Formats: sequence, structure tokens, C-alpha cells
Amino acid sequence: MARTAPTRTASAWIALLASGVLEAVWATALGRSHGFTEPLPSLVFLVSLALSMAGLGWAAKRIPIGTAYAVWVGIGAALTVGFALATGAEAFSPLKALFLAGIVLAVVGLKLLPSPPSAPIGPAQDAAPDPSASDQRLSDAGAAPRRPRGRASGRAGAR
Repeated sequence: MARTAPTRTASAWIALLASGVLEAVWATALGRSHGFTEPLPSLVFLVSLALSMAGLGWAAKRIPIGTAYAVWVGIGAALTVGFALATGAEAFSPLKALFLAGIVLAVVGLKLLPSPPSAPIGPAQDAAPDPSASDQRLSDAGAAPRRPRGRASGRAGAR
């Protein structure tokens, strides 16, 4: 049985949420790796980075990339700072809490916005541009036409 478009979109949002959590994991592991001198945090960083990027890439097939990236970064940033605050690695301040709440509200707002119907994502039908069209645009814009290179350019005997 084929899944419906809303189910695929819901799956993409779940994957994006998980990828955002993994972004916080790799960011925290990066800090704890001390320049990749600690093996376990370095391994956690590499694995969570790969999984986070793969999840973001998969979700971006179904969610517009601008929205997907903003949500991914927002989740990762809020969780990374939240973890640092909870563990005492960063000092708490009311302004920091206010701005973190703003990030969370922005992420929720992006999710709640209605998404317009989009064209299928994939290779364009006319992927190869017409070279003569770009030359015409350049000459229309006032650029000088290109001169042929090589011996035919009138510099046959010059060295």
C-alpha cells in the first residue's frame, strides 16, 4: 500500500526533528572531544554528524530546504545551549532563556505554517543551458562580443 503525501510529510518532519537532536549531540560531542584528542566523543561526533546530515538531506526532499534548514539549526542550537545550561557549562541568564524561547517559537511557527503545493523535486527537464542564449544576454547587456582565440584572431605571426 502506497503512503499518502501527508504521511510522507509527517515522516519528514519526524526525521527532521531527530536530525536536529543529532545536531545537538554532535555539537556537544565536538566540544567534549577537545580537538579530536578524546576518542569516544570524537566517534560520537562523527556518527551523529553523518546521521544528522543524512536525516536533514532526506527531510529536505519533502520539506522546502529553507524551512528544513532553519528548523534543523533551531532545534540543534536550542538543545545545545539548553544542555550546556543544564550541565553548568554555560551560565544562565534571563535574556538567554528569552532568546532560546524565541528560537523554539520560531521553529514551531515554521512547522505550523501551511506549505504551498510544490513541484516535484528532481533533475530539471532542461538541465543543459543553451550557450547561445547566454551569449545573447551578454551582448544585450552591453558587453563586448567575444573574439575568437588562436591563430585566426589576427595575431598569427606574433610571439
